[in-house]
Amino acid sequence: MTPVRIIQVGMGGWGQDWLKNVLANFVDAQIVAHVDTSTVVLQQIQQRFKKSKEICFETLETACAAVDAEAVLITAALPAHVPVALAALQAGKHVLVEKPFTPTLAEAQQLVEMAQNNNRTLMVSQNYRFFPAVQAVTTLLKEKQLGTIGTVNVNFRFNMGTVLADGHHYYTSFYPLLADMAIHHFDLMRLTLGQDATQVSCVTWNPSWSKFIDPACAAATITFADGTCVNYRGSWVSTGAPTQWGGEWSVECADGEISWSSRASSEDVSGDWVKIHRTGATPQNLPLTKMFHTDRVGSLAAFIAAICTGQQPTCSGYDNLGSIALMHTVIEASKTGMTLQVPKVH
Repeated sequence: MTPVRIIQVGMGGWGQDWLKNVLANFVDAQIVAHVDTSTVVLQQIQQRFKKSKEICFETLETACAAVDAEAVLITAALPAHVPVALAALQAGKHVLVEKPFTPTLAEAQQLVEMAQNNNRTLMVSQNYRFFPAVQAVTTLLKEKQLGTIGTVNVNFRFNMGTVLADGHHYYTSFYPLLADMAIHHFDLMRLTLGQDATQVSCVTWNPSWSKFIDPACAAATITFADGTCVNYRGSWVSTGAPTQWGGEWSVECADGEISWSSRASSEDVSGDWVKIHRTGATPQNLPLTKMFHTDRVGSLAAFIAAICTGQQPTCSGYDNLGSIALMHTVIEASKTGMTLQVPKVH
């Protein structure tokens, strides 16, 4: 297969991580240009990764004019997602964008409509979907192997204070837990349950030792279309034992419980596990199917496959509207102290 030619936009720390750990050895994608508004960052790219100055640009427009590319990968910060995606779609390119997808639901809907009108693939890199435990649980629940679902409990704990220096810019980011981290968990709720959320309530807070400006802890109750209730507890400043990045899940069904966890670290499937406990029986560990592509490599592979086949990827922009709607409603519920309805987007 001829590699898909991609322009990468956003070459800061995260963009360079993509370049080193995802793109460097992925043979089905060829990065033909790098874009960043900072000339200093572009010089870093040229020096660190031995990139030619001729394929480094300060705007997407100049890159599109200079190179032949089929797609754009957006690894820039959130404020750049919408303008860059709009420019890419207007230029006739397929788009893979990092999460969170967009700052607002209305902007996400605008991008989805433009992609549909231009017959282009628009995909969000919800990389937590591409892990063995997630895929196994999604199948178990879809097939109702333990009967109907009643309650789901999700816990996430990590202490960012142990890895970030005082004054780090992340401490001033917008709702760092709910908007930047929990978006993964909200998306996994929708994927594994196979439906959208309808109603949420949420309480957020900062413990005395938190260095964050916006709340770093949250407790949310989320109701889904079939009546399933999800209790979510998350913390970016937990002094308890950290969970894996995918969180710790307990799914209570009519005939027993499914417990699971995922994503020990980036690209690491060694910590993935699923345990089935049928009522009255001994708990059993479920053997997990090996995946060839995981995490961000899984996202990129799904994006390339969608372009080549013309089929919508699992986390298309259209599908991700439900995750964006849920995220914003949870944040608004925490601000108002009210129980709110999640907008219908599908």
